[in-house]
Amino acid sequence: MITPKLRALMAENRRWQRIVGLSTVSQLNEAVKAGYATTLINVTEALQERKIAAVADEIQKLGSRLVLLAGPSSSGKTTTCKRLSIQLGACGLRPVGLSMDDYFVNREDTPRDEAGEYDFECLQALDIPYFNQQLKALLAGETVELPKYDFIQGKRVSSGVMLKLRPKDVLIVEGIHALNPDLTPDIDPADKFQLYVSALITIQLDDKQRISTSDNRLLRRIVRDFQFRGYSAQDTLHRWPSVRAGEEKWIFPYQENCDMMINSALLYEMSVLKGRVVPLLKSVPESAPEKAEAERLLQLVEFFEPIPEKQIPHVSLLREFLGGSSFEY
Repeated sequence: MITPKLRALMAENRRWQRIVGLSTVSQLNEAVKAGYATTLINVTEALQERKIAAVADEIQKLGSRLVLLAGPSSSGKTTTCKRLSIQLGACGLRPVGLSMDDYFVNREDTPRDEAGEYDFECLQALDIPYFNQQLKALLAGETVELPKYDFIQGKRVSSGVMLKLRPKDVLIVEGIHALNPDLTPDIDPADKFQLYVSALITIQLDDKQRISTSDNRLLRRIVRDFQFRGYSAQDTLHRWPSVRAGEEKWIFPYQENCDMMINSALLYEMSVLKGRVVPLLKSVPESAPEKAEAERLLQLVEFFEPIPEKQIPHVSLLREFLGGSSFEY
């Protein structure tokens, strides 16, 4: 279902298409073959940076002390946080990151799913009362000791790290539940700024056929999982239905709660991802259940004229998946 804020984001995408002067894969390919790839990359990156700057300006205007950022898998939340932090700094604010991973309940208290496995993606896997207690104390100007979750022991331990917010500090919390009102029920809405990161691809196959936003994120994840996590394309394809089911349950129902949406998709990105993802997809064994999906994705990326990844800026969101970023992850 296309929600009002998502519809507005789509309208913004069409405006961006008009700015760069293309909207279909064939038009992109013609521009690449004509030598305009660098210009397209730079303009596309600039449009995205302007939007992130606009978000920072709005946070400053509202005087928000807590930024909650959510988005589906491989939407680029981490890089968006880092780039937003830079823009907040340019506004004279001081961003302070807070990891929701450190607020998990102890392993034995983690809910289990239908298969009897620990369900780390459900909201109840987090210690909501403790999380809100610390947020309230921080926003009230108190000093707190931040928790540290020991994933080997499966329990929260003392970190020894103390935090007190200064007048211009802004807390930034990233996570799949960030827009769920049940995550921060004790926090004054006036203190919160909620941001949703989508990956709504800005280019179409032709005038009538759109490219799936899910496919765009899946291609990003295949490249990232192989590059940084040692997973094969088959592994990622196997896990994807479960990832999508979690998004449908825990992320998409709350996207309209956001104050602003950012589109992390880059007009040119499939032309760059193609060089990495084609050999990974081709490596899926013929006998594997995931082979048909791998072939479908191969057919999709074959529509794109390749762009060498060396042309991609080191601060680009795409570097989160390719590597070579100037940010630390």
